Amino acid sequence: MKGVILAGGTGSRLAPLTLVTNKHLLPVYDQPMVHYPIKCLLNAGIDDVLIVTGGEHAGDFLRLLKNGKHLGIRHLEYAYQEGSGGIADALKLAQDFADGEPICVILGDNIIEGNIRTAANNYREQRTGAKILLKQVPDPQRFGVARIEDGKIVEIIEKPKNPPGDLAVTGIYFYDQSVFDICATLKPSGRGELEITDVNNAYLRAGTLTHEVLEGWWTDAGTFQSLFRANRYVAEGGANKL
Repeated sequence: MKGVILAGGTGSRLAPLTLVTNKHLLPVYDQPMVHYPIKCLLNAGIDDVLIVTGGEHAGDFLRLLKNGKHLGIRHLEYAYQEGSGGIADALKLAQDFADGEPICVILGDNIIEGNIRTAANNYREQRTGAKILLKQVPDPQRFGVARIEDGKIVEIIEKPKNPPGDLAVTGIYFYDQSVFDICATLKPSGRGELEITDVNNAYLRAGTLTHEVLEGWWTDAGTFQSLFRANRYVAEGGANKL
């Protein structure tokens, strides 16, 4: 299995900090933000990694991470996303890198307390389809939210005004190679982006989507509130770091 870290976008919600650097290079306690998803992949036994980034600060990733060997990465590649067409648009750039293998995709601002080793192993046994990780959150309207009946996901709603529950779809996904066929069929949402929720719902309609609930705390770091929360969680409770 290969790993893909999506670290593009404009980071506009963190301006003016992101006027001078990419959001995923901002510090979370004592580490650059991108170190946390890298460690998440390494803990799951995934050391063949692609980082998708973009914008005028993309070269700073190379200055920080180099070839990744000093971090424990066996093979590190980079891809450049033109513009900000959404998560699924960025994922398209990973097709050649994946080269037929399953992939674990992590959004570059996702930080977890524990690890995804069990979920990764379960997906390796699953072999096909997709797996997403869910987590209870106090503000589900900020995320894609899973509606669950009889222990199974029946619908995923993107940023609902009236969430059907508090189980948010975290930015950690496992996909087989059909994800690239799905991405090729997507149409831009009202936000003008290709939405990852549409990818997950396509797997759901095909009956090949499974899920697990992530243990320990989880947060993104895409707003000032969640960036502060990430710093506090790591400082007080620790997290997997390089």
